[in-house]
Parts: sequence; C-alpha cells; structure tokens
Amino acid sequence: MASPPPSAAPARLVVLLSGTGTNLQALLDAIEGDPEGYGARVVAVGADRHGTLGAERAERAGIPTFVCRLGEYESREAWDAALTEAVAEHRPDLVVSAGFMKIVGKTFLAGFGDRFINTHPALLPSFPGAHGVRDALAHGVKVTGCTVHFVDDGVDTGPIIAQGVVEVTEEDTAEGEAALHERIKQVERKLLVEAVGRLARDGYRIEGRKVHLGHVGE
Repeated sequence: MASPPPSAAPARLVVLLSGTGTNLQALLDAIEGDPEGYGARVVAVGADRHGTLGAERAERAGIPTFVCRLGEYESREAWDAALTEAVAEHRPDLVVSAGFMKIVGKTFLAGFGDRFINTHPALLPSFPGAHGVRDALAHGVKVTGCTVHFVDDGVDTGPIIAQGVVEVTEEDTAEGEAALHERIKQVERKLLVEAVGRLARDGYRIEGRKVHLGHVGE
C-alpha cells in the first residue's frame, strides 16, 4: 500500500485532538518556521468535545475546526460515520491524531486507515494501551520512549513509522510518573513533526508491518 507520489502542493493535514493541542502546536510551529520546505499544511482541526484548548489554538491560527462529540449520536457507529464525513470534507492526505482520546471504527479506518497517524508514549509493541508510561515503569525498563505509527483496528498495533528513546532514571518512580511522561512528550512532539514532514515530502509505502519512506522503485 503506497501513498500518492509527492507533489508541488503541500500535503493536506487534518488534525484530531481532545485536549490542549501541544502536538498540534508543534506541527503549526514547524510549518510556520519553514512553510515552503516542510511539505504539509493543516487544513482543519477536529475535536471530540467542545471547548478544547487545541481547537482554540487552531482558531487563533485561522484554521477551520469541527466537533464530533460521541454523546451527540445514537451509536458509536453513527459517530464514526459522522467523523469520517467531517474529515473527508477537508480532503486530507494525512490525518494526525494529536491526543485524540477516542477509538475510531471500521468506517473511519476504511477511509483513512493507511493515512491515520497516532503517537504512543512507549516503545511499541511493548506497553500498548492507555497506561504505557505506568506499565513501563512497573516493568522496570531502563529505557522507554514514544512511537509514531499508523492506526489499524487493534490497540496500538499498526505499522511503526518512527520511534524515540527516553532513559528511565532512578528518580523515575510510580509516584513520579508525570515527570517521565513529560520527558516522553517532549521527544514525542519532535518525533511527530519529523515523521509527518517526511511522510508528506517523500511519500511512503506500507508493506505488511513495515513502513518505507520514499517511493522506492518508482
């Protein structure tokens, strides 16, 4: 499975979020810092709730926003279909989950599964799920980190795009989980910006579990 060949026009990004939007801001800063060279632009930001700080960031930047709140639909399937339609309206080349705290369904994955990017605060396939930082600490690992990956129908099981390593120190305890998580987030933001930029500029192919950057052999 391959992305379209890179074109002169920047890739269109739709960013989905649930909270403060720090990953969104990292993308916006990278694009603003090199609008010609980065290779992508954010064309819309979607949220799963009203009043998020992330949506406010988008509005200040003049980016259209939309909300698909699960509780406003009669079923999860209806919500998934509405989210798919809302995202599709903006014709994205890539969809970025920047702290989007909802699991998408079959309809969304059918439309965007090979273009939907997520981050996870652990070195997958180790420690998937909602408590990656806590689980890594409990396991006694000496290094942890973050993963940028494509989303499939499993829990943090999609093909891995990039990973960053963070050392676990003696000061990192269960009580101090937040400090480790913050160090991971700092690496995560940089890694996401780099990965999205490379996917947008160079294109990619997905072969099984492997993501190849660039259009090798074309």
